Amino acid sequence: MTTLEQYLHTDDIHPIDIVESLAEHHDWDFDRITEDQIAMSVAGSWRTYSVTLAWSGTDETLRLICTFETEPPEARLPALYETLNRANDLCWAGAFTYWAEQKLMVYRYGLVLAGGAVAEPEQIDRMLHAAVGNCERFYPAFQLATWAERSPGEAIGVAIAEAYGRA
Repeated sequence: MTTLEQYLHTDDIHPIDIVESLAEHHDWDFDRITEDQIAMSVAGSWRTYSVTLAWSGTDETLRLICTFETEPPEARLPALYETLNRANDLCWAGAFTYWAEQKLMVYRYGLVLAGGAVAEPEQIDRMLHAAVGNCERFYPAFQLATWAERSPGEAIGVAIAEAYGRA
């Protein structure tokens, strides 16, 4: 029986324990900060992303924050914010924001587990992959809007373009 399967057969599942097992399974570097919080590094094609998940028993919410550093030129911040808005319109779950003071692009998602609902390992794994996947998908758009001085529409066009064939 795998570690993930063990969680399916118990009533006392802590969401961060599931996240820790997933991090081990995917061979991601992680640090269990507290009983209710874990931080990890997930390598993507464009960058390595810092992913933090925290459980709030009071709110019954598993909160995911996926970040990467970026320092856009001050003059390009309006274009970045418009690109963020367009990206958020294309995200089914979660949303991007830019924390200017920390110089971090942030993707956030909260999984509400009210009423004693329990998150399944597959559900948390999907949440993690969706966060990194959205960061990977929109990273080029954010770069084009800020550094290549492309319009937000052009930049988002790159993120939503379908690639066909093989390189």
